[in-house]
Amino acid sequence: MSDRDNTEIVTYEQRGGVAVVTMNRPKYRNAQNSAMTYALDDAFYRASADNDVKAVVLAGAGEHFSAGHDIGSPDRDADASFDRRAGLWWDHTDKHGMDNRLARESEVYLGMCRRWRELPKPMVAMVQGACIAGGLMLAWCADLIIAADDAFFADPVVRMGIPGVEYFAHPWVLGPRFAKEFLFTGERFAADRALAIGMVNRVVPRAELEAETFGVAEKIAEMPRLGLALTKKAINQAEDLMGMRSGMDAAFGLHHAAHAHNAEVGADSLAGHTAKSMKASADKSS
Repeated sequence: MSDRDNTEIVTYEQRGGVAVVTMNRPKYRNAQNSAMTYALDDAFYRASADNDVKAVVLAGAGEHFSAGHDIGSPDRDADASFDRRAGLWWDHTDKHGMDNRLARESEVYLGMCRRWRELPKPMVAMVQGACIAGGLMLAWCADLIIAADDAFFADPVVRMGIPGVEYFAHPWVLGPRFAKEFLFTGERFAADRALAIGMVNRVVPRAELEAETFGVAEKIAEMPRLGLALTKKAINQAEDLMGMRSGMDAAFGLHHAAHAHNAEVGADSLAGHTAKSMKASADKSS
């Protein structure tokens, strides 16, 4: 799948037993449109089906891992039909209001992230620069996160009146008290704090990020494929028994109540915010 400039929106390569999946929209800080979502899904499916692949590295081309969902680039494709894979809900393009938003976000946001969390091979996110909102969702789908010392993290969507991004893993990834601080303030926090609270596994200088990430991935790839798959499944099941899946369902309902409220009382479902206004607010608070 490609953007309008005909560059490959997600690239795939294999280094020994490690598949490397790279988001490739650096001009837009790897903001995620639906084309990127489905290209990522294709890449993860390819890695899953290849018996020679033992681990996956998820990366972002350029200066930033991902600035989140695409809410304003020329290649935004929110009104385009998609090939439903994460669920059986109907197409959103001929629907209106919450019917439209719920159908789309159930598929391309919450549904896809849950699908990728279940990839039966360990995934390591290699994070540099911005990891914001929808970028967090991608990193949190991964099993390990290796961050550069210039990485920063934020979920600023409470500024829109929305209680966090769709893949609401915050209380499990951050712990309840820090999740509240993270969301209530909307502030960016740096890689060293992410390490201190256990959200990332390692922080290294930017120049060492790739070597460190592939060192970890290659060590994982030495383990037996089935053993890795079963271990990952066991830990994911334990998280779900701690309420992660049902908590996400509850938060997703509140998320869409907020969208509907914004649309009813204001200009649109995002409370009038754009990518530019959200960045300006984040820059002001950081």
